[in-house]
Amino acid sequence: MASPPDSSAARLGEDKKVPVVDTKDVAALTSSPSASEDSGSDEEFDDDLEKNPFLDPNVAAHWKQVYENANYECRHVFDPTLTWTEEEEKRVIRKVDFRICTWACVMFFALQVDRGNLQQALSDNLLDDLGLNTNDYNYGTVIFLICFLLAELPSQLVSKKLGPDRWIPIQIVIWSVIAISQCAMKDRSGFLATRALLGLLEGGFIPDIVLWLSYFYTSRELPIRLSYFWTTLSLTTIITSLLAFALLHLRGVNGWAGWRWLFLVEGLITLTIGLISFINMPASIVQTKTWFRPKGWFTDKEVAIVVNRVLRDDPSKGDMHNRQAITPRRLWSVLKEYDLWPMYAIGLICFIPQGPVNAYLTLTLRSLGFDPFKTNLLTIPATAFHIISLLIITRISEYLNQRALISVWQNIWTLPCIIALRFWPGVIDNAWGTYALITVLLSYPYCHAINVAWVSKNSNNVGTRTIASALYNISVQMGHVIYSFIYLDHDKPYYREGNTKLIAINILSILLFLATKAYYVWRNRSKEKVWRAMSEAERADYVRNSGVTGCKRLDFRFAH
Repeated sequence: MASPPDSSAARLGEDKKVPVVDTKDVAALTSSPSASEDSGSDEEFDDDLEKNPFLDPNVAAHWKQVYENANYECRHVFDPTLTWTEEEEKRVIRKVDFRICTWACVMFFALQVDRGNLQQALSDNLLDDLGLNTNDYNYGTVIFLICFLLAELPSQLVSKKLGPDRWIPIQIVIWSVIAISQCAMKDRSGFLATRALLGLLEGGFIPDIVLWLSYFYTSRELPIRLSYFWTTLSLTTIITSLLAFALLHLRGVNGWAGWRWLFLVEGLITLTIGLISFINMPASIVQTKTWFRPKGWFTDKEVAIVVNRVLRDDPSKGDMHNRQAITPRRLWSVLKEYDLWPMYAIGLICFIPQGPVNAYLTLTLRSLGFDPFKTNLLTIPATAFHIISLLIITRISEYLNQRALISVWQNIWTLPCIIALRFWPGVIDNAWGTYALITVLLSYPYCHAINVAWVSKNSNNVGTRTIASALYNISVQMGHVIYSFIYLDHDKPYYREGNTKLIAINILSILLFLATKAYYVWRNRSKEKVWRAMSEAERADYVRNSGVTGCKRLDFRFAH
């Protein structure tokens, strides 16, 4: 069955094997009958059209006008006829990975250093030094998460107006100052205040950087690059665990606890990264030339390749310029876009089952009798296995072009482990057995990179993508808030009640992934039925004149 033309975004259908524009529509829309003759055959023309929807002159004219009206920063490089070799494309992708993706990973490192070092500080008796208990720690976690999620959407709106290349470095510099100030905490009030400020300043960072990266990569490439980021976060955990092993030995130096030195040194590292980011984040591929970098990073041909390959994959990436603010009307339309709600539900639920186990890892290891230094080293194996499983599951998702049926393996993995934690009688008595079980659980194949790119692809519009990415991340943070109340002080040390709740939530998450898959399959079939009922003239008119945008378009199909 032929597929309809994708004039608004991503590729049509579930993958790129489906033609982007129906050849019958091309014949109806194209005035030149020689198009297919020039390519050698109808089959070759179909293949070319699959790679370049702008071969249809009407589609090209429509989007050229859209880019001009939007004042899209790369519009002068848009060229429907541009060609390049496979080797040229591979070479330019490697350069983009080195210049753009690598630094994004460094900035992710900065995020995780200041977001995750509290766990290392806990192993050095931070709670006792500040006169706090487990419930106070939970309150601090909840305050951080609430502030984090409250900042998500405002941060995206600021980022879209200023540009992520300006806003992200500002975020990093300010939150690093707050992170450094943690070394001066004296009591519960200081602990809760710094948690709140860090949440407000770090919230929005992830969708901000995903938006920035979407300017440089196609929808099929983005999940793999995002997997590198969460690999970076896991590597950060390993690096900071080793760093904590050294810094916590400074307890007593200058009369300070080891955790105070930890916050000071790691905050200074983050501050350095934030300052460098001001000069290392170009606004777009056409804006790498500046007064301090007069030659830029890419040749004119390389710039043209990056711009046109991204637009051919998703024409909607040029329907706003990178300093264009989101209007209240656009915000409201995305909030009520119900087709994206299943993705938010997944974000809310699917990361809860393993959350409390991970959050309490260092406290659990201490309660099992491991000393502070061994505790930080024992967190490393789970993180290393986590990296491997993350990269594998993301590659499998790309290879099979499947999201829901691959992501669901995260919760299939964690379910038997949580059941074991709930019913195994040796949780406290067998320290190494419990450690092994927790390590297996936390080695789960992390599906967050797949989900983030999934939301981006199904948004099918720059404005929608900006807001939807924030809403998805908000849902994830809300899930974190929920799991912060699952392991409670009265339920320790076995946390039987908490683990019972986690088992139920885990099963719900598996069902939710399968239901989301079924929903998007049904929505695609419904759209296809309406599209096929239209005449060729009606389809052509829809492509040229329809004001419908985003995932509502009849010629867009949801990824699943």
